Amino acid sequence: MHLEDLAEQAAQYRNEEAHIEREVRVCVAASCQSSGSLPVLEALKSACDTQGAGSCKVKGVGCMGLCSAGPLVAVADKDCALNESVLYRDVTPDDAPDIMASVCGAPVERLRCPTDQPFFSRQQRIVLEHSGLIDPDSLRGYIAVGGYAALVRALTEMTPADVLREVTTSGLRGRGGGGYPTGLKWSTIAKMPPGQKYVVCNADEGDPGAFMDRAVLESDPHRVLEGMAIAAYAVGASKGYVYVRAEYPLAVERLETAIRKAKRAGFLGAKVADTQFAFEIEIRLGAGAFVCGEETALMASIEGLRGQPRPRPPYPAESGLWGCPTLINNVETFANIAPIIREGGDWFASIGTEGSKGTKVFALAGKIKNTGLIEVPMGTSLRDIIEVIGGGIPDGRAFKAVQTGGPSGGCIPEAHLDIPVDYDSLKTLGTIMGSGGLIVMDETSCMVDVARFFMEFCMSESCGKCIPCRAGTWQMHALLDTLTKGRGTRADLALLEDLCDVVRATSLCGLGQTAPNPVLSTLRYFRDEYEAKLLGDA
Repeated sequence: MHLEDLAEQAAQYRNEEAHIEREVRVCVAASCQSSGSLPVLEALKSACDTQGAGSCKVKGVGCMGLCSAGPLVAVADKDCALNESVLYRDVTPDDAPDIMASVCGAPVERLRCPTDQPFFSRQQRIVLEHSGLIDPDSLRGYIAVGGYAALVRALTEMTPADVLREVTTSGLRGRGGGGYPTGLKWSTIAKMPPGQKYVVCNADEGDPGAFMDRAVLESDPHRVLEGMAIAAYAVGASKGYVYVRAEYPLAVERLETAIRKAKRAGFLGAKVADTQFAFEIEIRLGAGAFVCGEETALMASIEGLRGQPRPRPPYPAESGLWGCPTLINNVETFANIAPIIREGGDWFASIGTEGSKGTKVFALAGKIKNTGLIEVPMGTSLRDIIEVIGGGIPDGRAFKAVQTGGPSGGCIPEAHLDIPVDYDSLKTLGTIMGSGGLIVMDETSCMVDVARFFMEFCMSESCGKCIPCRAGTWQMHALLDTLTKGRGTRADLALLEDLCDVVRATSLCGLGQTAPNPVLSTLRYFRDEYEAKLLGDA
């Protein structure tokens, strides 16, 4: 298969739909489905048939981002982007006739959601470029927007070294939280002796308030498979696994469909794209253990063992699954690969900051008006994300803090909202970017309660293998519980700080090593609230 063959397939699909002038797109990602988007989709299809709108197509698409306004329906000329559409919010099945009537007439103003608002206009979508535009279950729809062209180009026009060079030039860093340079990780595995190698997609997204990876898998699963196949070609792997939690049934279903269709079409399996490259992908379901987001625990789970971390070195690049070199990246990292190969590493590197290239997908949650999924260039300030794109704090209340990095991150106060969001800047504030969850808190939030909540999560999710994490998180939670009830002493507070240092320095894996971060950051910026608890104040 050559690029010309793929282009011919795309042209054929477009020709078959040449009579379609307008599209009615209904979000069928999990967020909108939970608000009732499937009945809306069926009602719109029925209204389309009744009204005889032959030049209009009603279809389900992935996440449109503004989850707080779902179910979302967009009406647009074919191939138009989301911000060029007429967008409707809070749609019900009863609205279907009016929406279908608006396809060739005036918009339904009572349902209209402006797409020129900053939530849409201030984004730069690379990972999410097809989200909300294509049918996640349609391979032909993915091919029509350029899907798998990057894989075919890599296999037919580039050597593995060429692919590694582009990824390295891009400056892409792992989007799973650690921020390790992707090109360096890939190059390390590529240098390992020939033999069995594996590629693993870590889709075990478990941070409270985080739903970035889930939305990508539900909205554009072929994009992730394509990135994994390109990675396998670059490092010399022949087998891949997507490790996804079973709590994401819609993502699992769409992944299964995508893998089946991609294999049937020759983009996975033996002789991919009619070349000598072979690559198989299987899904492994996780039981929801947060610790399995850690690389070595994840690999143990894939092997059928209990999901517990092991000491490193050896690192997965040297000795991973079944002792073989293994490449592990998360969903968002793989979703960046196809556009990097398509547009070039220099293009990607021109976006973002000096040390953090490209864009980042964030999940906005908590006390914020525009709850949902966004993608912005690295270096965008927290203030822009929260106050401009996110719409600020609802009900006229004041902003208090934002938690970045989930249980492994920290809480940032208003005084530091102008900091650019990148890997290095967030470290200076005692937090991390993590996978991209942003939980916003208003003036009603008690930061000691917030610290206790995240410590309870870490305590419950500890695998128990090492004493510092198993016992330390329990003791820290007990101290925080005492403090929140106003029964703490200064000795308790001093002991809490000492335990933070011990657990962080001596735990086996990242769960324990970062568990103290919410406590340390709230102590750093909101110590007065801890002091007030010592005095027995509310």
